[in-house]
Amino acid sequence: MGVIKSSDKEGERLQKVIANAGITSRRNAEHLIEQGRVKVNGRIIDVLGLKVYPTDQIEVDGKPLSIGMKNNVYILLYKPIRTVTTVHDPQGRKTVLDCIEGVSERLFPVGRLDYQTSGALLLTNDGELANRLMHPRYGVVKTYEAIVEGEVSIQAKQQLERGIKIDGKNTAPAKVNLKGTDGQTTKLAISLHEGRNRQVRKMLEAVGHPCLKLTRTHYGMLHLQGLRPGEWRFLTPREISQLQRQVGLDQTDFRSPARR
Repeated sequence: MGVIKSSDKEGERLQKVIANAGITSRRNAEHLIEQGRVKVNGRIIDVLGLKVYPTDQIEVDGKPLSIGMKNNVYILLYKPIRTVTTVHDPQGRKTVLDCIEGVSERLFPVGRLDYQTSGALLLTNDGELANRLMHPRYGVVKTYEAIVEGEVSIQAKQQLERGIKIDGKNTAPAKVNLKGTDGQTTKLAISLHEGRNRQVRKMLEAVGHPCLKLTRTHYGMLHLQGLRPGEWRFLTPREISQLQRQVGLDQTDFRSPARR
């Protein structure tokens, strides 16, 4: 199927409409389109570039898309270990959404934490904000606390801070704070703005200190204070506004309670 173009300047790109409907992030919406899982007016769309309009009928995985006004929801979860960061797991493992009760909106996680990593995870149905938060250009800083094997030397610390090659590509500079050691293990904090797959674990292993425990303590200015693993809270209006400003979005009308 070729690219479908339209001359109507009022149209919105299909992936943006899907994201704004709270189905998923814009990046994942693009994947849905490319996989042929989206129809517009009964026709499968599997290439990017189509603009759609209020009169168009959109389906995702055979289900009609609701494009009306929605209540944006923003939740900070203290993700526990042995939980997958996905909406649904084919293997039947516990997902991060299983931790959220009493919320009717369709949420999705912003970014990922691996199965054995705990910590701060944002969930929302705001596709535009999620897309920008995950985009490298905005440089959202994530801070992790790790316990690693061995005593981390100053040289290893400097390697991590300068950047180290993993998967054939150098990482961006990171900030590392050595918090203490008992000679057998070391506790440290590492802050970085990248979000590559299992990046922190791979970086630590690359300098000879495999990670024994990893927790993301901060996502941007969001932190875990007051939460235990598996617990969650709604973001405050101020926190939502700060996230929006950080990624260049104007403030929108949100109605998210301050606490859960």
